[in-house]
This record gives sequence, structure tokens and C-alpha cells, in this order.
Amino acid sequence: MTVDRQKPAPEHRRPDGVTDETIAAVGKLSEALETVEQARGHLYAFHQLMGRADLQLGESVDQLIDAGHAACAERLQTAMVGRNVLEGRWSFQVVEEFDDGYWSEFREHEKAVRDILLGGRRHLFEAQMKEERRTRDRPGHEARPAQEG
Repeated sequence: MTVDRQKPAPEHRRPDGVTDETIAAVGKLSEALETVEQARGHLYAFHQLMGRADLQLGESVDQLIDAGHAACAERLQTAMVGRNVLEGRWSFQVVEEFDDGYWSEFREHEKAVRDILLGGRRHLFEAQMKEERRTRDRPGHEARPAQEG
């Protein structure tokens, strides 16, 4: 299918009657969600780092035993290896609670607002910015790919 590469794809065009203010407000909402997505990524990094740290701690305990320091190893083994990072929770449980609660609900609300105000379209603020900033008819500044799919 040949497309006019100088014209944004339909899903990146402003619906009739939608104001600049609405585009900006929904864009700010989506930006807030993107920030939450970044925080979620850091939460997953925390989860992986804590898991790695616990395994490294276990290796340290084994090495302390091998080095003849059983008392120090026992102290670490019983106090820290496998310990909860928050009350009653390992990091995977923190991730699950965040995903099932705040993150999921925020995504639902952001999508609902986009559905109501923008016909479900995403990134209209950025699409509008792209149209304002790109140089028309210049290679590398096309509105969209030659073939979409």
C-alpha cells in the first residue's frame, strides 16, 4: 500500500473538534503515565538487583564457611539470606502489588480519558509537535514510514 509520507497516519491526526488545550492536557496525562512506566522499570531493576544481591550474599556465606568463619556465616545466613525487603514481601511481591494496583489502575484511567476525548488515539501531542518541527519534503523528515503494518 502506497501512502502519502508527508501526511500523518490517521491514528496520529487530531479528531474533529478537539482543541489544543485538550491535546496538551491529555498529552500531560500520558507524560505522567510514561513517568510511572519509568518508575516501574526502576522497580523491576530493584527487584532484579535484590534477587542478585541475595544470591551473592548466599555465595558469601558459603565462602565464609569455607574460610573457617562459621559464626559470621551463620549470622548472615539466619538474619539476611532470604530476608523480606519489606514487611512480609520479597521484591517480586512488591512488583506484583504495584502492577496489580497503582500501575494497572493508572493505565486504565489514562486509556479511558484518551478514549473519551481523543477517540483512543495515542501520542497526539507528540504527533502535532512532529508536524511542527519536521522539514517537509526532506529525506529523513517524513511524517510516516513508506509501508505501515
